[in-house]
Amino acid sequence: MRPTHKRRYMAEELEKWRYPRFFSDTIDEDGKTIYMNSEDSKHIAQVLRMRSGDKAIICDKNGHDYLCELSPIENKSSVEFVILDKKNNAAEPDVEITLFQAIPKNDKLDFIVQKATELGAARVVPFLSKRCVSRPDAKSAEKKVQRLQRIAYEASKQCGRGKIPEVMPFTDFKSAVNSIDSNTLPIIFYECGGKKLSELDLSHKKIAVFIGSEGGFEKEEVDYALSKGFTAVHLGERILRCETAPVVALAVLMNLTGNL
Repeated sequence: MRPTHKRRYMAEELEKWRYPRFFSDTIDEDGKTIYMNSEDSKHIAQVLRMRSGDKAIICDKNGHDYLCELSPIENKSSVEFVILDKKNNAAEPDVEITLFQAIPKNDKLDFIVQKATELGAARVVPFLSKRCVSRPDAKSAEKKVQRLQRIAYEASKQCGRGKIPEVMPFTDFKSAVNSIDSNTLPIIFYECGGKKLSELDLSHKKIAVFIGSEGGFEKEEVDYALSKGFTAVHLGERILRCETAPVVALAVLMNLTGNL
């Protein structure tokens, strides 16, 4: 295929898959049918006002996209799509990065989860460190996780992800550190020194990124992480805000691993 024809073909393929995006757990490949839940059905029928024959992209949450056509709507709470085509989702990175984020004040975690989702994080684990000012009780933490999971879901639809990052229950620093398995490269960001990200061996397929809240980490916390095989890294001479650091860290890691 000539370069000009190849570019035209690629453009046509991209345009073919540019439709409203949704996720579904109920996909019948044999019957060529996808069933939407009540909430998405109402959004499709009443907000987007889609009609029979309109197209959409439905993802199975496992990295597969389906090009679909809306069936005639008989029940606005239970719409169905007919499968036209299927392909692997192109937005999922080939490295699994888990963001361990110390809980910041106010609603900063909302922003962090949204941007971590857009940048390809596999999951987000909020944890309490010594310098965390915000310390929600168990009931508030549970509600917060539900809210954050919803943010991850909406961000996944917006940015074209093939999977929805999981927001884990709140935990403490030592439990988070001790949860890292031997197949994962563990990194802790420390403003008082460490390596550059470009100096690390990033051939690992799983990376754990630890970032502090306002004020960063206590030295004894960093020392504990180092004793467990972590590598301390920094993001340059400028001290970044706690909501800026994870965005920069994930962007640099995705770039260095060829996923950006």
